[in-house]
Amino acid sequence: MWRHIASNAVTMLIVALFLLGGVILVGQTTYRAEGPLTDAMCLRVQPGSNMGRVSEDLEQAGAIANGALFRIGADYQDKTSQLKAGSFLVPENASMEQIVDIVTRGGASTCGTEVVYRIGVTRKQVQVRELDPSTGRFVEVAEFNPAEDETPEAFDKVRAEADTRYRIALAEGVTSWQVMDALNGIELLSGEIEQPAEGTLAPDSYEVSEGDTRASVIARMEAAQDVLLNAAWEARSPEVPLNSPEELLILASIIEKETGVPEERRQVASVFANRLDRGMRLQTDPTVIYGVTKGVGVLGRGLRQSELRGPTPWNTYVIEGLPPTPIANPGRASLEAAANPDETPYIFFVADGTGGHAFAETLAEHNANVAKWRQIEAERASDN
Repeated sequence: MWRHIASNAVTMLIVALFLLGGVILVGQTTYRAEGPLTDAMCLRVQPGSNMGRVSEDLEQAGAIANGALFRIGADYQDKTSQLKAGSFLVPENASMEQIVDIVTRGGASTCGTEVVYRIGVTRKQVQVRELDPSTGRFVEVAEFNPAEDETPEAFDKVRAEADTRYRIALAEGVTSWQVMDALNGIELLSGEIEQPAEGTLAPDSYEVSEGDTRASVIARMEAAQDVLLNAAWEARSPEVPLNSPEELLILASIIEKETGVPEERRQVASVFANRLDRGMRLQTDPTVIYGVTKGVGVLGRGLRQSELRGPTPWNTYVIEGLPPTPIANPGRASLEAAANPDETPYIFFVADGTGGHAFAETLAEHNANVAKWRQIEAERASDN
């Protein structure tokens, strides 16, 4: 009898262990299988939260089918204590294992709200935008000019949220004074800075955090520009009439200010290269403007004849060759154009009314182009 009972107990234990193994196997398979989320979502994990609250939020959003299994899986992987606060992009059909990895991996938030401080040539803007998980694109929530507009409530709200991301976007062609002035007005940064040397800051987008120093942001911009300048100099054409990376930086800054049309940068560069080769003065208005403003703000009016004739170190109607410093911070495309201009016979260009320029090889052709431009200007003035 006891032998029979023992045999039955062993059988039941084997069955129980078999069933338990099956349950574990099913649980592991379910934990790693595609989840029920039909559209990507932005999961926000508040500071001080835990896996229990996260699993509840995921269940309510339809991202997981079993919150208990989600928590058990996180425990089994020893990741429960690694939960990070922030906003995280959860892709469609993400498994529970993938979601646990997303919320414990660390690093910057991958979705949610972003504040972008845009430093432009003519104005500064602050943009509040939200990532749309379904498209992966940011949607603008608010935008304002901090120098002119009242601060919108949307900005104050996101500034109070711990997981808001911040970015500084530097436009091509801004001056170093404009960058310094804008950084001094960004309240989340700390510390003081002196005006960086003209041309040494790379136009780009830089992610920053609360408490970052202004000096550290400038250092990143300078390091990035060094990389771009050195790469352009190393890849330069042997025919380019420049003697140093510094001269390339100066020419690139002039190209940057002369055209906003990407496809004609190398043509503009060719005009200046041809003029330098022939010993001709560059005769470019942006350098004259820099001699007037020294890069502080925007001139906001046309140049006067006295300014075109007035001697300054940057007035290329008066001086020979390149000015002594850059006149703005050029981007990668202008650096590359200065290093490798198109091969053209052009030595003149003038605005053509479309945002680009009309190029010419002879003075007669140039004068004809100038006459067309003057007619366009007159027609526009009469329409206003």
